Amino acid sequence: MIQFDLPPIVEADPDANRRDVTAAEFERQVIALAKGFVAAGVQPGEKVGFIARTTYDWTLVDFALFYAGAIMVPVYETSSPSQISWILSDSGAIAVVLESPEHAERLDEVRSDLPLVREVWPMHSGALDVLVANGTHITDEEIERRRRLAKASDVATLIYTSGSTGRPKGCVLVHSNFVELARNSAKALHEVVETPGASTLLFITTAHVFARFISLLNVHAGVKTGHQPDTKQLLPALGTFKPTFLLAVPRVFEKVYNSAEQKAEAGGKGKIFRAALALKVKFALFDKLVYSKLRDAMGGRIVYAVSGSAPLGPRLGHFFRSLGVVILEGYGLTETTAPATVNLATKSKIGTVGPVLPGVGIRLADDGEIQVRGINVFREYWQNPEATAEAFDGEWFKTGDIGAFDSDGFLAITGRKKEIIVTAGGKNVAPAALEDPIRANPIVGQVVVVGDHKPFISALVTLDPEMLPTWLANNGLPADMSLTDAATNEKVRAEVQGAIDRANTRVSRAESIRKFTILPTEWTEASGHLTPKMSIKRNVIVKDYADAIEDIYAVPINTTNVSLP
Repeated sequence: MIQFDLPPIVEADPDANRRDVTAAEFERQVIALAKGFVAAGVQPGEKVGFIARTTYDWTLVDFALFYAGAIMVPVYETSSPSQISWILSDSGAIAVVLESPEHAERLDEVRSDLPLVREVWPMHSGALDVLVANGTHITDEEIERRRRLAKASDVATLIYTSGSTGRPKGCVLVHSNFVELARNSAKALHEVVETPGASTLLFITTAHVFARFISLLNVHAGVKTGHQPDTKQLLPALGTFKPTFLLAVPRVFEKVYNSAEQKAEAGGKGKIFRAALALKVKFALFDKLVYSKLRDAMGGRIVYAVSGSAPLGPRLGHFFRSLGVVILEGYGLTETTAPATVNLATKSKIGTVGPVLPGVGIRLADDGEIQVRGINVFREYWQNPEATAEAFDGEWFKTGDIGAFDSDGFLAITGRKKEIIVTAGGKNVAPAALEDPIRANPIVGQVVVVGDHKPFISALVTLDPEMLPTWLANNGLPADMSLTDAATNEKVRAEVQGAIDRANTRVSRAESIRKFTILPTEWTEASGHLTPKMSIKRNVIVKDYADAIEDIYAVPINTTNVSLP
């Protein structure tokens, strides 16, 4: 049986919003909705945009469009009107399914720029039920005919890159990308997906290839799957759903760790907490103090967690291992249909993204760039032959990421090719090597290392508004201190300085951060500084905060010593 959750409503009992749907019932609903799309005039090969959160209906619409022979073009539910306009117009979408009145308002702003869009189906107004009712005259045979029309090499979906640089590009993923990768991943991760009662709760956006692939893998492998679109309700949902494995991005794991650390500090157990992490072991005393509560908060049954989209780091890997949760960190991009490598249940190394998956090939260019070929690599960028040609070396996709293999064949990601900073002194600096450990600090929201063509390396830092009040209270400061006041507070600056000092120990003196500034603001997706998967838009930040960067370098420092404000 496969379980899908309904979107949450306000109820005292978290279980009141959940119901079980068998695989057979799910397919019945898929076919009924597919008939509705056919009756509405959707033709095989036509593209339909979809704007919604991670709900049961997301997966229902996804499969219904497959069965109708259509091609879904997912749009992040947080996308702006201009982003919606670009994706729908560039893809040639002829219709849009959307979830909420807010999505409808954003679409209305740009509707006049989308002459190809002939239908809009608002789910909040009951559009899916209307489609089902209007499609009852379509035969099962017609749906089956359409379902079988597509060949392995035909387009399955167009997924637009998150656009951390420039306009998003549409990645053409074909059916074999998903089918073959799901088959191979199910074998490679069989301990995860075949464990008795295997289940997972999806909460990261299914518009992203990472969650989209996992949702399809789960159906293939028969994994019980739930949906929770509201991350504020994640803990109650985990407690009632009790999944056996999780899918998350590193920022989620950081939040769990930081919350645990600050609770330990508040209870006078901070020293024990840090000692446990330093020893990299799970011991009974601390297990009773914090670990058991954390396991219970996550439902009590989690054995594995799959992490992707950004580097996790050894600290978090060891922490969750001590909880009895093995984090299987992997590596992939939209262009590789999600995973190209992943740590396995029986073959994993903390600090790496694992061995190469079956059916996938990876080579390292002379400059260390990771290049991928195989069953998971996308066909092309939609209507963009120049970008496609630039992205490939023959059959090898050039990822732009820098990596290295160890002697056992485990891949480690060491940087991003286009993000390498070259100082005025000619030193090449990989920002991630500094940013990742600094971001691990509980009060740090985001950090961007700067210094291209400058005499030394510096950093822009933002504070985490969720963790800051707890940290302030634990350190004898007013918990309601504003971000503006906190940015100049001596204790806060000392805490950030400590995080930077620790990061500096990992690099050479020429690569170390000499100055930093704490910005009295927050970088979010809404502000335009983060992608939907919470990656920083480095070029946007550098542009928007050019004055702050110039202020850092306006006062020269003696670069022979570390002199920080």
